[in-house]
Amino acid sequence: MNGASSAAASHRFEFKVPDLGEGTVSSEIVAWKVAVGEWVQEDAPLAELSTDKAVVEVSSPVSGRVVSLAGVPGDAVAVGSVLVVFDLVGSKLPPTEEVAREESAGREQVAGREEPIGREEPLGTDEPLCGRELAPDSSTCHGELLLKSRSGRVMASPATRRRAREAGVDLATLPATGVGGRVLRTDLDRAVASKLAPTSTFSNVGGSLLPTVAANVGGSLLPTVASKLASTNGITEIPVIGVRRVIAQRMEQAKRTAPHFSYVEEVDVTALEALRLHLNARRPREEAYSYLPFVMAALARVLRDFPQCNAHYDAARNVILRHAGVHIGVATQTPDGLKVPVIRHVEALTLGQVAAEVRRVSAAARNNTARREELGGSTITVTSLGKLGGIVSTPVLNLPEVAIIGLNKAVERPVVVGGAVVVRRMMNLSSSFDHRFVDGFDAAAMVQALKERLEQPATIFMVE
Repeated sequence: MNGASSAAASHRFEFKVPDLGEGTVSSEIVAWKVAVGEWVQEDAPLAELSTDKAVVEVSSPVSGRVVSLAGVPGDAVAVGSVLVVFDLVGSKLPPTEEVAREESAGREQVAGREEPIGREEPLGTDEPLCGRELAPDSSTCHGELLLKSRSGRVMASPATRRRAREAGVDLATLPATGVGGRVLRTDLDRAVASKLAPTSTFSNVGGSLLPTVAANVGGSLLPTVASKLASTNGITEIPVIGVRRVIAQRMEQAKRTAPHFSYVEEVDVTALEALRLHLNARRPREEAYSYLPFVMAALARVLRDFPQCNAHYDAARNVILRHAGVHIGVATQTPDGLKVPVIRHVEALTLGQVAAEVRRVSAAARNNTARREELGGSTITVTSLGKLGGIVSTPVLNLPEVAIIGLNKAVERPVVVGGAVVVRRMMNLSSSFDHRFVDGFDAAAMVQALKERLEQPATIFMVE
């Protein structure tokens, strides 16, 4: 017996959570790329893990059958703990033969009323749907749409099974969109929302026949008030995991620990706009300058006189770290949420190099190809909503930084210049500072110096 146990153990391989660098002690499971019982090739994607910097996809180090997974999306897993357990016995068999062997074992387990390994479970009933057998090609019963029950076992996470029991939903009747026929939480959410929606017809109550959901008039299906109301019912649960959870935690920490001081100033960018259009006339459209590279280049020069704004606060040691190099983070909206890729040593780059780096790191952040070092280490952040920039914003600090500069929308409007009303192109700068370490006077003086550079753009390029 002991020998058999040892042999079984020797055929198992435990893949542990890797160290993703920079002192990471744990990662969060964002999504699984495999399911329990699935045969996985070496180097195939296993899961997406999230740190406080980025989402990283980890691959399988071996070929084998997945025996167990460490948790569900949203769970935190410690570095060095077991992430996936593989069975290597059948890894050299053809996948089709392995699947047949596992399905045979699964049928035996169901027949013996044993709980299968991993996160799969046998079907809960063998009774006919709607109290009668359906024809092989039938999908309706008493006028109601039914989903065909799958034979075999239902694959779903424990959390999904629990929610299904609470909602009274049979997982066997749901279409599975996950890997290997796995019922995902989103599959269950759609079923619950459909269950909560009003029925498709009304009954004859009090002698009056209430209108049906839709009436076929002239061959077209016209929705009624009832069908419109049906579309507003239901609740969708969206787990706060991955990058979104990191964003929430960092925003909460920033607002809770750092007293924000906001300062807004309008800037006349008429001359800057003329220079920008002149330079863009000679550049490919995809390489056209926005305002952002000009602001970053000007900021790199201004910060030489305001080093207290190009700094980090090390809370653990209670010290301010003033940086000689200007490493500017660019707040970038991505499908996963807000990320801040970094352009390093902006003070040493030309305008064209700054613009190229902004395009490169922003694209990398959006398509999840940015390296870890490109998503950390900024000393000050700039944020811009582009054409949606509005009039005023109150940007939140990107801790441990002590300053952030926000660009609002540039618009033409009448202003008074030299006693005359003229049309000028104006743009507001909305900035926030950590008031514990940057006094209001210094914050205002820094923004005024930045304004001066932008209103006289030649000074951005002067060597002093």
